[in-house]
Order: sequence, then structure tokens, then C-alpha cells
Amino acid sequence: MVMNALPFFYGNVTREEAEDYLGQASTGNGTYLLRQSRNYLGGFALSVFHSGRCYHYTIEKEPNEMYAIAGGKSHKTPVDVIDYHSQEMDGLVCLLKKPCNRPRNMQPKIGAFDDLKEKLIREYVQQTWNLQGAALEQAIISQKPQLEKLISTTAHEKMPWFHGSITREACEPRLQNGSRVNGKFLIRQRDAKGSFALCLLHERQVMHYRIDRDRTGKLSIPDGKKFDTLWQLVEHYSYKPDGLLRVLTEPCPRPHGETGKKPANTNQTYKTNVSSLFLLREMVISPSEAMPMDTDVYNPYADPDELRSSTVDRNQLFLEDGELGSGNFGTVMRGIYKMKRSEKTVAVKILKNDDNDQSVRDEMLREANVMQQLDNPYIVRMIGICEAENLMLVMELAELGPLHKFLQKNKQTTIKNLTELVHQVSMGMKYLEEHNFVHRDLAARNVLLVTQHYAKISDFGLSKAIAEEKNYYKAKGHGKWPVKWYAPECINYFKFSSKSDVWSFGVLMWEAYSYGQKPYKGLKGNDVMQMIEGGRRMDAPVNCPPEMYDLMKTCWTYKANERPGFKVVEPRLREYYYDIAS
Repeated sequence: MVMNALPFFYGNVTREEAEDYLGQASTGNGTYLLRQSRNYLGGFALSVFHSGRCYHYTIEKEPNEMYAIAGGKSHKTPVDVIDYHSQEMDGLVCLLKKPCNRPRNMQPKIGAFDDLKEKLIREYVQQTWNLQGAALEQAIISQKPQLEKLISTTAHEKMPWFHGSITREACEPRLQNGSRVNGKFLIRQRDAKGSFALCLLHERQVMHYRIDRDRTGKLSIPDGKKFDTLWQLVEHYSYKPDGLLRVLTEPCPRPHGETGKKPANTNQTYKTNVSSLFLLREMVISPSEAMPMDTDVYNPYADPDELRSSTVDRNQLFLEDGELGSGNFGTVMRGIYKMKRSEKTVAVKILKNDDNDQSVRDEMLREANVMQQLDNPYIVRMIGICEAENLMLVMELAELGPLHKFLQKNKQTTIKNLTELVHQVSMGMKYLEEHNFVHRDLAARNVLLVTQHYAKISDFGLSKAIAEEKNYYKAKGHGKWPVKWYAPECINYFKFSSKSDVWSFGVLMWEAYSYGQKPYKGLKGNDVMQMIEGGRRMDAPVNCPPEMYDLMKTCWTYKANERPGFKVVEPRLREYYYDIAS
């Protein structure tokens, strides 16, 4: 559900503007429109016409990602709230009867902050995580909902009206200097607990209004309306006094000296206010929701020189007790790679010593060769090969292990979280597609979790680089193939391409939304092939969003040339993820 596509969604209009639109429509009781909340991040407002008056109801986004009118039933989307109240009044003044659609050619209104948001997000990611190039773009795409929330909560740091932690006495001369327009204002920080003061010029007197933060993080002047952010508070009081002596008119800019220093709203102030920014950041993002960029395996540009080498010195590699996993090749152990300036926890894939099978060694070296060519935040990074008592591949460690096992143990994982991880996998696969690599073994067992919010594609033992002009790889014959993840053309004609990876990705999505269940449970390979050839597909997992099941079925399009590539799949997933997460 994309809100802008709803004809009765007006975007960031004020309550008064909503009343004008409803008044012009004058189509009777129960006419309604939906608009963006100007108080609550991610929330909406429902405006309803009844008996010559307009009534307004806030639809808040709850912590569990559901939506509800205060005191009312919770629903998955704002549209579900509207559908419910078209059948049940349940506290509303009347049933919702008819949508008041936007005038023709009118787009939903974009708020003043939305114009700034993109620039602030880019700036914040660059400064906080020192990212550049492709890693910067990937960070913004994959974590945009979280970044928008974070930026929205800290955006006041960049506003000319925010003066940091100055005293009451210091702020008064600032407002008295220059123009003395009624409604000239600034906001200052009162303490480190998130309390502020709104300082307003009225008839040449400076009035001070305390802005407190309640237990839930909402901001308000005493007995005033509550807001999620300072910029929403400023936006509100700029068009309505609502308890203040007058509306806010002119921001009082932060002073900058005549010594050629940068104006105070540039990077210097950003850095001096960094402690309050991180205080706010901790309020917005809990440790369990740390973003991928917070981990030491996200940023390729942060790696020490040793991590760019293709070989690892055995004297610098220390193996720990206990296996992380095992396979035909041997075992995977946890290890420590000690470098000149730091040490890194790693995963070490070790070839069996008693295995004289040259083909297994060749396969490991092939995997190493593929991985060393790849550089993407959503693909496990190869650190190097260590030739010692055994052949060892040294790779980044993803602490939480395979996706399917994690989900089997963590059934409380939210749909939003599942979608976030699956979207990250699609970004990694889109990168492979763009670089002409076919994975050939994409499955939940080969997606490893660094954190609950950060997935990486692994296991490139079957991967192949394909020539651009050929766009597929033809295998010589059947090996130990994961048939339940394979597209029809792989099984029938031994042909592998990014399009066959898309089929596998559909199965991986099914595994994720079924919390790690086995696909085609109880069926043998031949049964699966017959089922697919007969035009049948797996049913949707329980409680799987219909949009995601539709995407799975699209991935399972029989003919490869009619199946979408990852350049189509990834934006579709992204759009759905942004919609449920923002």
C-alpha cells in the first residue's frame, strides 16, 4: 500500500486546509479524507464531515507497527482503519461513507521538512559512518526508514532557529538584536535529558516556554499539543498560536562571528552538538535495532590494509574451540585474525586433512576466487586464503548464523524485520546480477545474519561468473543439487542465470516468511518437479503479507525470459518495506 496512490490522501495539509477541501466537496455526512499527521512521525489524521462540521482523529502508528485511533482497535494499515470505521462507528461521530478525493492533477502535499530530508540523510550517513561511493548509496537505500526516523528526530540540529545549550540570559540579546519582529523565535536546549525552551519575541519582550519530553518521548509546551520532533512543533506553531501569545514568524539565526568562521549551522555546529544528537539517536534506535552501518563488517573503506590482501599469514590466525558448522569440504571454525593495529573475529572454512579429493580443494579455491571479486555490504566478504596444515578460507564472521535457523528459534520476529532482511538479500543479488555472477545456491541456509537487522549472502561454492554476451551458465550435468530451490530450466536444461537465481530467491522469501520451514515439506525432488510442471506452486506461508506472496509467485514464473530480474524484484521489495516501515 503506497499512501500517495490513494486518491483521498492529501499528504502534509493542515487541519484548516482539510476542512476547506471537505467543505468544497459538500457531499454529505460521512465524507472523509486522510492526511499526514503533523504531530506524530509515521502517523496520519482522518478528517470527517458531519452535520456542517469537520471532526479530526489522529491515527497513530503503534510500537508493534499497527495503526489505531486513540482508544480504538488496532489495524495493519491506515486503510484498514478506514474500512473498519465504514462498518462500525466505534467512537467516531458517524460511519465513514464517501472518500473526498483530491482535485484532478493534484498530488499529495509534501511537507517543508520532506524537501530537506534527502540532503540531511546523505550528510548524516557520510559523517557518522564515513561512507562513500556505492556503500553510501546501499546504506541509504537499505536503511531509509530508520534513517528518516533518526534524521526527523535530530533535524533541529541543522535548523537556523536551534541555538544549542545556551542560557536563558544569553538568548535574550540574540532575539533583541536586528529586527524585532513580533513572533521572532529560537529554541535552546535546557538540559541533557531532552528538555528545550521556545523563546519568543512579543512586543519587545522575550517570552520563554518550556518544552518537556514525556515518558514516551513526545515533546510539548505545558498543557500543549504533543509532537514527536521539534521541527513538527515549530511547523505547527508557525501557522497557529494554540496557547502561545502569537504564531512563530521569523527564526532568529544563530550568530556567526566576523572572523571568517563558518556560520553556526554548518558542520562545526553539527560536531559541537554531537553529544545531544547521539542522546536523541539512542532514544530513537535501541541497541537491538542497531543499523548494519554500526557493525564493523559493513564499511569496506574502514578495513585496515591487511584486509585487502589475498593471503593470510598462519601466524596471525588463531582458531578457537568449537565448530560453527560443517559440510562435505570439512568444518567452519571461529577464529581471531590479529593484525598490526587491530584484531578481527573471523569465520574460517577448513578443508578436511584426510580428504585427498582434488575436486573439493578446487571447489574451495573457486569459491575463494569468486568471493575475492565481490565487494558489497550484503555479501560475506572474503579476507583471504591461508595455506597451512590445511587449506583455509578466512571470511567475515556473521555471529547469528543462518537465516532459517535464526527464524526457527525467533518466531517473534516482525514482518517488518523479515522484509528488511529479505530486501537486503535482494540488494546483494542485484549486485551479483549487475556484475554477471550467478549464485546457483541461494537459500535461507546460505544467508547469514551479522545482527537481527543485517543479512549477508554466503556460500559461493557453486557460483559462476558468466560472459555478458551469454547471460547464462550451462552445467555439464547434475551434481548434488538443491532441486527444491531450482528453476525448471536448471533441472531440465542445466541452464543457470540471474533469472534462475530469482526463482531461488522466491523460495528463500517463502522460507523467511514461514519462519524457517522447509519448502515443499514431505515432497521428494521428482514430486516437486511434477508439481511445478503442472503449474502449481507452494501456498502462502501463514500470515504472509499478500504483497510478498504475489512477489514470490512472480519469482516462480515458469519461463525464464518472462521472469523479472533483480533490478525489478529489489525495487518492488523496497517499496513494500518502506511502506510498512516508514
